[in-house]
Amino acid sequence: MPPPTTPALEQSELFTRWHDPVSGVESFILNKRRAAPLQLSFYFVNSGFSDDGRFLWMYCAFPPGGDAYYGRQLAVADFERQTVRHFPETQFMDASPCVDAATGEVYWTTGLGVWRRGPLPGGTAVQAGAFPAGLARNRRPLRLATHLSRSADGRAFAIDAQFGADWFAGELPLAAAGAGADGGGAAGAADEGAFRLWRRFDLCHNHAQFSPVDPALMLLAQDGWNDPATGAEGVTQDRLWLLRRDGTLTQLVPDDPLPASLRGHEWWDAGGGHVWYIDYRRGTARIDIRTGRRELVWPRGHTHSHCDRAGRWLAGDANPDDGSWRVAFYNIKTGREAAIVSTLPPLNRRPYHVHPHPRFCLHDRYICYTTNVLGAVDVAITPVAPLVAMTG
Repeated sequence: MPPPTTPALEQSELFTRWHDPVSGVESFILNKRRAAPLQLSFYFVNSGFSDDGRFLWMYCAFPPGGDAYYGRQLAVADFERQTVRHFPETQFMDASPCVDAATGEVYWTTGLGVWRRGPLPGGTAVQAGAFPAGLARNRRPLRLATHLSRSADGRAFAIDAQFGADWFAGELPLAAAGAGADGGGAAGAADEGAFRLWRRFDLCHNHAQFSPVDPALMLLAQDGWNDPATGAEGVTQDRLWLLRRDGTLTQLVPDDPLPASLRGHEWWDAGGGHVWYIDYRRGTARIDIRTGRRELVWPRGHTHSHCDRAGRWLAGDANPDDGSWRVAFYNIKTGREAAIVSTLPPLNRRPYHVHPHPRFCLHDRYICYTTNVLGAVDVAITPVAPLVAMTG
């Protein structure tokens, strides 16, 4: 099915139209039929949309229950039926949900399992894979996958599991369960022995993301961490690493004297040739994984950024010292910027990880982000075409 025309999505009765009072940029806030007190867009490396634009998945939180590691759930907006459905059985860990854009199904992790279900009310959750109990050794995971990412051949998910002070990076093949968009089908859980361990670590490695072109390569981050037994701060050598299936680990920025904590929130470009990341002192940068050449692309401080598939534009959020936030669009060719949201009221980061997390989605025709300009935490989208015109 081809993607919907722009007016069809923007005319949905689920949205409230909102214009930024400074820039005039229009956003569409998904708040007419709520599934939860807090509704958030996905962490920026994954899109919540199905390819046809009918379904948009989002995180749900019900204070005071749950937090950013356990207990959040999923809901889906159906723009054909003009409904918002909440699925309480989708309690997920970390930011693990990942949408199969072709079918509208969503995958998530809970306990040792990877699960999935479709977006329609008649479906059921089915197990798509499981982490080996022998490696878990009766321990509850802090995470199984920070945010699930699918291999370039579509056969497996990247795993960056943490159990106590052990970290495991590898791939978990998907079970052939044959579920459709209604979430039906046999359970077909994958054999635990199917998990392929690429490398084991004794310090934190997470944020695993499969290369979009090479199923034997993933991006890893050495994240800040604390000893699970004592709470003491753990050692971090550097932020950005590439891991190959044979266990080879390569440092992406080996000669940068700045502390590892000044780099973060990384992602692949669509062609797999560059890793983008935030240089917290200078702005949004990218590195050529073949040559090691680094380039500052958007010279302004940000917390998160994301690029379109062709590398023409960036969207980012920033958190000034006063606690407020802003969301912006950047035209790389012209060097011009437009404010999507000039000022967001201060967002309480914890315990639900409420950040704007803007990302391009739905064939790069929209930017999806989390907002609170109407007094509640909501998902919003803004069309890209007007932003390109403003910055051209």
